[in-house]
Amino acid sequence: MNMQQPQAPRTTTRFTRAVACTALALASAVALAQSGAPAAAGDDTGAAQGVANTAPAQVGKLPVEQQVRWLQHAQRSGALEKMDDAQLTSLFQSFDPLVVPTLIKLGPSGYPSYEFELWRWERLNGKWPSRPAHMLVKLEHDPLRIYAKWLPDGDHSGEEVIYDASKRSDEMYGHLGGILGVMTMWTALDGTLARSQSNHKITDLGTEFITSQFMTDAKKYVEVGAAYTPQVEVKVMNGVRVVALTYVSPAGKPQYYAKKQTLGLDLRHPYFRTVEAYDDSGQMFERIVIDKIEPKTFDAAVFDPKNPDYKF
Repeated sequence: MNMQQPQAPRTTTRFTRAVACTALALASAVALAQSGAPAAAGDDTGAAQGVANTAPAQVGKLPVEQQVRWLQHAQRSGALEKMDDAQLTSLFQSFDPLVVPTLIKLGPSGYPSYEFELWRWERLNGKWPSRPAHMLVKLEHDPLRIYAKWLPDGDHSGEEVIYDASKRSDEMYGHLGGILGVMTMWTALDGTLARSQSNHKITDLGTEFITSQFMTDAKKYVEVGAAYTPQVEVKVMNGVRVVALTYVSPAGKPQYYAKKQTLGLDLRHPYFRTVEAYDDSGQMFERIVIDKIEPKTFDAAVFDPKNPDYKF
């Protein structure tokens, strides 16, 4: 009996090598980010400048590391932002699938402290909101401190929350909107009150959480040997123009964050500004737009409930 299967071993070997190379590249991205590697450094001299001068139509022919360098430079210089929709779509379709995960991992995925506005739609108890929540958020790291206020033109108007990891790492201080706004209380980050407003904890606010979820899923794609090539388009969401990358996961929830997810890459920075997530039935369960991001330095009063500008 002939037990030889000449094609399968070669195919399997090629596939295994491809997966191994993908895993190695992602692991290298982690190491590069931690060591301050050249890929994240300035690119105004030598070979790096040569990479930066490569025509967009030729970038996809470069090695992965050089594609990442080129994209970093194009974001920082404003060149990416100046491209029209067709040029952006063609460019990102030409990239190696590892370019975006590597860019995101190298970061930075946010700022040490910053202020931003956020629009958020979430399906809660099977219901899609008639209008989104519109929030003003002030966020600071080391330790993590957050002040969030729900603005008048959105859902849950008038609510306020303060979180300070240096004081109570598992609780937040806040009040509801409307006539119940006077009832300020401490509540668990993932308690009943918090979950009635959102599927997320207050600590999930910001660009860093989106980055974390993306990288977690990227590693899972590698582990199962799934293709990580997204569908590419350019979108404008609530006035924010992004390169929208749609990934369809191999297994859906709960193994992955979503069955299908469209992530909007900022044109000037290595982080995502928008999210559209769909469940296994194809129904959207979340839409997020992070707007008006501005790095800021905050004084202690910003995260103090006694601040006279707040209504605690």
